Formats: sequence, C-alpha cells, structure tokens
Amino acid sequence: MSGKRLDTERLYLLPTTLEDAEFFMRLVNTPKWLRYIGDRNIKTVDDAKGYIEHRVLSQYKRLGYSSFTIIRKSDHEKLGVCGIYEREGLDSKDIGFAFLPEFEGQGFGYEAASALRDAAFKEFGLSELLAITSQSNLGSQKLLLKLGMQPQGKIVLPNETEELFLFSLSR
Repeated sequence: MSGKRLDTERLYLLPTTLEDAEFFMRLVNTPKWLRYIGDRNIKTVDDAKGYIEHRVLSQYKRLGYSSFTIIRKSDHEKLGVCGIYEREGLDSKDIGFAFLPEFEGQGFGYEAASALRDAAFKEFGLSELLAITSQSNLGSQKLLLKLGMQPQGKIVLPNETEELFLFSLSR
C-alpha cells in the first residue's frame, strides 16, 4: 500500500485501511450511497473489513492507489471517501467520492476530488480519468463538471442494468 497522504487546505486524504471499517460501514449505508452507488451488503464492521481488504487494499497493492478516507484537519473527523478505482467495463480508471450527509454542501467534495485528480495525473501517472454517475445524481454531475470532466454519453456496466452518465478528463 502506498501510504501516501494528500493534503489540502482543510483536509487530509489518507489511504483507507481496516481501521476505517466502522466509519466505512456507516458511510456505505447512508441513503445517498444506497441510492446512487448501490447496496454493498455491508451490515457489520466485519463486513466492512472484508470489503476493504478484498476491494480496497488489494487494489492498493496492485496499482498504488485506491480509496482515500477524507479527514478534516481541524478536528480529525472522518467526512467521506474519494478514490480512483479500477472498474470492470471501463477502459480507464474511475474517480469517485461519497460523504456522510452532514458534511455535504461545504466544498469538501471539490477540495478532495481536485487533490486526487491532480495526484492521478502528476503522481500516479494516469493520462485519463473517467467518472460514472447515476442520471439522477445532480450533485455528483455538478462536481464532475467543476473538476473539468466532460460528458461522454451513457454507459451500462457489466452485470448492471442502470444506464449511467460517463465523464472523462485527459491530460
């Protein structure tokens, strides 16, 4: 695992670890996560640890990046996650983000995603980033456009039925 910390004015982005399992379990069961990202069937801390181990940490080991837990510098509160993910059905890596409801609408999403977008190109050596979002997730679409991502049409991922909006950004 990289262990690389990203810093912004108000935030630390630290690689997600097993120590984040309780927070992660809470996050993936919020109404917006369930509606826009989907039910990952994480009902216990052990479920969250298993997901982090098999999905997050394994990608860190292979690629050197994955999910980052977003922590507010002022009080060390965990706010959400932002990551660059390998997704079946996408030709390039995908940037994604999610926050606990009480931390939405405060600019944390743009601050965290901007730092990760920049690291993707400058530190992780990527030449393109993709993003997918539910057609009804207007907040996510607005943030992706603010990040400089361009709409590329619609896509249905393998083994899924929902038609998602696809965005891209190249450097």
